[in-house]
Amino acid sequence: MKNIIWYTIKKLSNLNLSIILLLIIASISIIGTIIEQNQSLLYYQNTYPVEFRLPYSIINWKIIILLGLDHIYSNICFIFLLTVFCCSLISCTFSYQLPGLKNARKWKFLQKTQNIHIKAHFLQIYKKSLSNIIYTLHNQNYYIFHKQNNIYAYKGLSGRIAPVFVHFSIILTLIGSITGLLGGFTAQEIVPVGEIFHIKNIIKSGFNSQIPNNLIGKVKKFNIKYHPNNSIKQFLSAIHLYSNQDQHLIQKNIFVNSPLIFKNITFYQTDWQINSIRLKIGNSKIIQKQLIKTQLNNKTLWSCQLPINNQRNIILIITKLNDKIAIYNTKGNLLISMNFNEPIIIDNISLKIIEIMTSTGLQMKTDPGIPIIYTGFMILMISIIISYISYSQIWINSTKEYIELAGFTNRATLSFEEDLINIEEMYSQYFLIDINK
Repeated sequence: MKNIIWYTIKKLSNLNLSIILLLIIASISIIGTIIEQNQSLLYYQNTYPVEFRLPYSIINWKIIILLGLDHIYSNICFIFLLTVFCCSLISCTFSYQLPGLKNARKWKFLQKTQNIHIKAHFLQIYKKSLSNIIYTLHNQNYYIFHKQNNIYAYKGLSGRIAPVFVHFSIILTLIGSITGLLGGFTAQEIVPVGEIFHIKNIIKSGFNSQIPNNLIGKVKKFNIKYHPNNSIKQFLSAIHLYSNQDQHLIQKNIFVNSPLIFKNITFYQTDWQINSIRLKIGNSKIIQKQLIKTQLNNKTLWSCQLPINNQRNIILIITKLNDKIAIYNTKGNLLISMNFNEPIIIDNISLKIIEIMTSTGLQMKTDPGIPIIYTGFMILMISIIISYISYSQIWINSTKEYIELAGFTNRATLSFEEDLINIEEMYSQYFLIDINK
């Protein structure tokens, strides 16, 4: 059993396996960005029909549903791949990186000259003073180990630590992703202004997610801000949350990129629409008329047909909440434009628009893995910066006539060569000072 465990760990820590797993995960993620996720069956049937039709002739809705490509990121196979990749990184970290880091801190004296010559950089200094060369290395911020006629020095050990933290950050990110997939959920609602809503229209949920059933929301207000050219600048919703005992909990005006966060549940502003209008015709009671959304010349408008009397109908068209309402006859001729609460007369009959009823689109989402993912990304950014620090090593062997100095660095070779030149010059200066004394 012990041999099986060590064999498994050895296979998981293989670099080629990690690269293959990473490429497979990346390929599956690319498929997930091409094929729309978490849509209805009717959507896939219409978008990816079985009939031969480009560009969707290679794959159809039956294959998508069969392979679970409609929910790739919550698919059990994808979660299994993430888990195996995470285990591979963990085993690689403990099998190779941490022992390599521990070994990097040990001194490595080289007793023979030929062993020094195989290093990347080599110098021979014909003046002999080990105390001065030690002092010179100390001024260059090297950690120094001295034994008889041999010296070993290194600096930039943090550059060797960085790969360990890179692995650690990726592991944290994967753990956070799996935690979010298992414990998070996403819901969407289109809520009319003034109405209450519950978190019930769940479009995605994890195996271990918990939907709150004691939370009630209400949309108090909805407003749209426009640019001077009448294009939409921002749309805002006033959201109030209550407990199921009618206790007011929190309120906020949310807009795009400024959600409401309450007990790890985030309420996003996603969309909006105009539902209907309330109006009075003559001395009648308040009438509510549904509006139909239409796209015309790349512009969105809402319209409805309204009978004024037994012989005549008019068409109301709304383009913006802050704009006038245009009134046309059935032949498409503009009759008049009116403001809200502004009574007008058409065929001796008064007409007054009292209210435009709107709805706001909300997305409710919780993801317990987000703090873990953010921590992983923060560690990754720091470790990437640290990884630019060069890990440099210097070996020195003192003979009867001269000092042999060899050096090696894992990056920034030109900078390391300048270090060696500075060490040689500084050593010569200290040597001359000692002679003069």
